Amino acid sequence: MADTQTAVTAQEAPGKPEKQPKSVRVVLLALMIAMMLAMLDNMIVGTAMPTIVGELGGLEHLSWVVTGYTLATAAATPIWGKLGDMYGRKATFLTSIVIFLIGSALSGMAQNMGQLIGFRAVQGLGAGGLMVGVMAIIGDLIPPRERGKYQGMMAGVMALAMIGGPLVGGTITDNWGWRWSFYINLPLGAVALALVSAVLHLPKKRSKAGIDYLGVVLLTVGITSIVLVTTWGGTEYAWTSARIMELIGIGVASLIGFVFWQTKAAEPVVPLHIFRSRNFTLMSLIGFITGFVMFGATLFLPLYQQSVQGASATNSGLLLLPMLGAMLVTSMIAGRVTTNSGRYKVFPIVGGVLMIVGLYLLSLMDTGTTRLTSGLYMAVLGAGMGCLMQITMLVAQNSVEMKDMGVASSSTTLFRTLGSSFGVAIMGALFNHRVQDVMAERAGALGKGITEKSAQLDAASLAKLPAAAREAYQHAVSAGTHSAFLLGAVIAVLVLIASLFVKEVPLKGGPQKSS
Repeated sequence: MADTQTAVTAQEAPGKPEKQPKSVRVVLLALMIAMMLAMLDNMIVGTAMPTIVGELGGLEHLSWVVTGYTLATAAATPIWGKLGDMYGRKATFLTSIVIFLIGSALSGMAQNMGQLIGFRAVQGLGAGGLMVGVMAIIGDLIPPRERGKYQGMMAGVMALAMIGGPLVGGTITDNWGWRWSFYINLPLGAVALALVSAVLHLPKKRSKAGIDYLGVVLLTVGITSIVLVTTWGGTEYAWTSARIMELIGIGVASLIGFVFWQTKAAEPVVPLHIFRSRNFTLMSLIGFITGFVMFGATLFLPLYQQSVQGASATNSGLLLLPMLGAMLVTSMIAGRVTTNSGRYKVFPIVGGVLMIVGLYLLSLMDTGTTRLTSGLYMAVLGAGMGCLMQITMLVAQNSVEMKDMGVASSSTTLFRTLGSSFGVAIMGALFNHRVQDVMAERAGALGKGITEKSAQLDAASLAKLPAAAREAYQHAVSAGTHSAFLLGAVIAVLVLIASLFVKEVPLKGGPQKSS
């Protein structure tokens, strides 16, 4: 029998885990490539957006290039997980790669902004299956007890994408043109396709039950409404506007209908019984808050360092190095300790404490804070996130049966995605409100006029301001980041509380202890 099939069945049997065969390590390489494709894309494209708008026009639709991709990714995530459980992980994962690559190729050939938005949505549909496929296949191949060893790889890919994305995007756009921001996915995706096709061997599945189409529609409408509320609220529309209220109503009604229908469906998209596991429910909550905090931090830290500390926007990814480096190191340590000892409850607790402390320290930054000091504060936050990022997925997967591995992986990923949407929206709204208030206080009508349309100024706009207005803006950004990170610290307390209730269930695939 094939090596990878042996790895799947091995985790069901008790005893000491065996060393993973070479073919499994080759598959893991392909999975890491696919994971990087999904994570790099938005960061590379974000850097190329000014050039894209310059050629295609359609500035008023600019935000939809990102929003269309995000919506499609979020809506497709739970569906891909369920399809993998029903029809087999390998075929589903390969299909998601193909759709992502088709979307990438079409996006690179787009002739106007409307086409680009549509093709980005196709790309997002595929991307939703990439992350879920990676996590679920790792869940199939590697026993939970051994899975910790590979956490460092996943954290390393995430750190590399966040640091390298803007740099790669800028280099590609400047030297090859913006279309190669999309075409670059094709050779990498082809490598992942070839390796997965040739080496990955998983049991074939064929569910007799049909797809829960009503559940898919209700969940898609609900998720789409939520993401649009968090994307548009406070920017495109006022939070109290009729459009936002309509979206909230549609989203709430759809999700309530979805939950009710899942109790009736023959093959539910998200079987509610997985939430009977206390650990799974707690990991979903912790994942949501981690996404809330992490993406809020990656949005406001570069903004603070560029506006207040005078750092270059070109190297914005490098500004996050202390946070991402600490996250990578602690994730590797947590993975090794978990593999060697089988114990993991301590990491969510320690991660919660470090996250609270790191966010509180970041809230203390002002116009006089040095880069060294802010770097140390970022490292504390990064260490906290490193204790949480992969442990949440590990414990969630360990809390369900093998037949539900896909929906467990996709649900955890979805909660983290929704957390990031809420984090960016709520922390962003608080930041913008505080910046505008401080600008009005310090610079009067001039300050209010400067930040009337947007509280976030680019480097060029900042350089054109009078010295007094620029100084007022630096104080305003410091006040805005203080409020945003202080809110993050308060929200992060929920991680610590939830972690205290985690039950340390033995990880499958490890040596069993006599009770």
